Amino acid sequence: MKRLSHVFKEFSEFAIKKNVLELAVAVIIGGAFGPIVNSLVNDIIMPPIGLLTGGVDFRDVFIQLNHRDHVFKTLVEAKAAHAVTLNIGLFVNTVINFLIVGFAVFLLVRGFNKLKRPKNEPPVSKDCPMCAMTIPAKAKRCPHCTSELVRASAAQQ
Repeated sequence: MKRLSHVFKEFSEFAIKKNVLELAVAVIIGGAFGPIVNSLVNDIIMPPIGLLTGGVDFRDVFIQLNHRDHVFKTLVEAKAAHAVTLNIGLFVNTVINFLIVGFAVFLLVRGFNKLKRPKNEPPVSKDCPMCAMTIPAKAKRCPHCTSELVRASAAQQ
């Protein structure tokens, strides 16, 4: 019983931390962001692409694997007949959704990291002038090419 109370105490300390609250907010906002991205892809991006490809509705691009005696015009018809299909158009829409969400998250994290970074802090790394590898800023010799950096930087100036 003591072990269980200790585990519960650890869990409550974990759950109260600020990071968990931020994670919960992120999940809620992410859940709300999903339908917006779906609408952007399905209602804004895919119709012009469909128009450029001759009026093709990508939701109805599929390969029918059974019921070869009947050709279905739409995915809804195929699903209603319990046909087995490879839904290529839906997959393309999902990939586009993923790319948009991934890019938005990248921009968000990038912006947050810029705000979080102190302005006057000296750099923690630099490029070796001889081999162009990234090395610690305080290094006096490159661990990659073994060049002496003090002499190399003085020779370049």
